[in-house]
Amino acid sequence: MKLDTYKSGTAVLRNPSAVAYASCPVNKEYPTSTWVHLLELPSPYSYDEALLICKHSEDEWLTWIPDHGEAVLYTSQFCFTN
Repeated sequence: MKLDTYKSGTAVLRNPSAVAYASCPVNKEYPTSTWVHLLELPSPYSYDEALLICKHSEDEWLTWIPDHGEAVLYTSQFCFTN
């Protein structure tokens, strides 16, 4: 996993796990304020879930990860928790 950091201090996770993502249900309509399961952790101490804050681009979301902070995630890096 590689972290790219914007000047704002928001981390962007790269290199999503394609194998784990293939088992997640595909849903292109992600509502804000929804908890999602992370397919890769930004740090070993962070939670494995993130809260969707707002859309960052077509395939990216600004999220909040407990014990990590804000991060921009690609939609291929998370799936809905049930």
